[in-house]
Amino acid sequence: MTKRNYFFDNAKFILMAIVVFGHLLKSYIHESEEIYALYKTIYTFHMPAFILVSGFFAKGFYKKGYLSKITKKLILPYLIFQTIYTVFYYFLYSKSDFKMDLLDPQWAMWFLISLFCWNLMLLVFAKLKPALGIGIAVLAALLIGYADTVSNYLSLSRTFVFFPMYLIGYHLSKEQIKKLFSVKWRITAFVIITVVFAESYLHPDISDKWLLGSKPYAELGNPDILSMFTRLGVYTVSMIMVFSFLAFVPRGKHFFSRWGAQTLYVYLLHGFFVRIFRESRIHTYFTSTESFIMLAGFALLITILLSSQIIESLAQPIIELKISKFKKLFYTVLKRLKAIKSRSQSHSSSLR
Repeated sequence: MTKRNYFFDNAKFILMAIVVFGHLLKSYIHESEEIYALYKTIYTFHMPAFILVSGFFAKGFYKKGYLSKITKKLILPYLIFQTIYTVFYYFLYSKSDFKMDLLDPQWAMWFLISLFCWNLMLLVFAKLKPALGIGIAVLAALLIGYADTVSNYLSLSRTFVFFPMYLIGYHLSKEQIKKLFSVKWRITAFVIITVVFAESYLHPDISDKWLLGSKPYAELGNPDILSMFTRLGVYTVSMIMVFSFLAFVPRGKHFFSRWGAQTLYVYLLHGFFVRIFRESRIHTYFTSTESFIMLAGFALLITILLSSQIIESLAQPIIELKISKFKKLFYTVLKRLKAIKSRSQSHSSSLR
């Protein structure tokens, strides 16, 4: 039996909590330069790191049945949750007309389509030498920005923009990752994170939209030759930040390690909490540094809740299209109810 690598479980759980926090934090980015800087700092690495880790685990894509498995795991949940979120937004925002487009991803659903496409793209890029494949992927990402028609539709823009990070993760080895844990690199990583935050604070005019990867250059400013180099600069910062973050991820088994296996559940479900939070009065109570620490705690609680076994059991039928864990939960609850009833009857009999 292969020994489980808890480093990646820990990384996925921590990253998922940061993703939730980043989405909650978006409501406040125009209220404070410090918050906007924190928001941009988070966005330099949280999804790129997730994508890199996903690429690392795609090494078995050539195995028989992998593509059919990944199709079932990604496309079916996408179709289901694209529909659910469309209905949810219709009622939440009291829209006047109901419009559903399965090819225009709702909010965070883009990741599922892009992840599916990245697996398909590996069929070609995995055959190339790492440096050549990554070079072509980066060049395609830089050039795609000039195509005004490539944006959020079918998540095409993000698919091209973030594919180099997925491909780097695919080619990354465990030995290379181990080099991140040296004291020297950790000190360097801390300095890098501090500098990136400071730069984000000192230059608030740099738009966070460059970090999203969803827009063509025409929507980010004047599409000239500098646009390509700006995106290349964003790539460089993001990759350095990804490896800086990974340097601080615990390697051993911890109480939260098992929750790292449930990040898909958190990713698909946390949008309901975030959208309700943004539309409610609750978000008005977060106005100070102390309250934003509480907001981070709130994000952590959401992540833990949605990573729990009970949520996994309840949501399994619509996320994995299975009922094994749901049935187990049902029979466990039924068994406990029978036990409670039996004890109650025994207690009643003893009082007679």
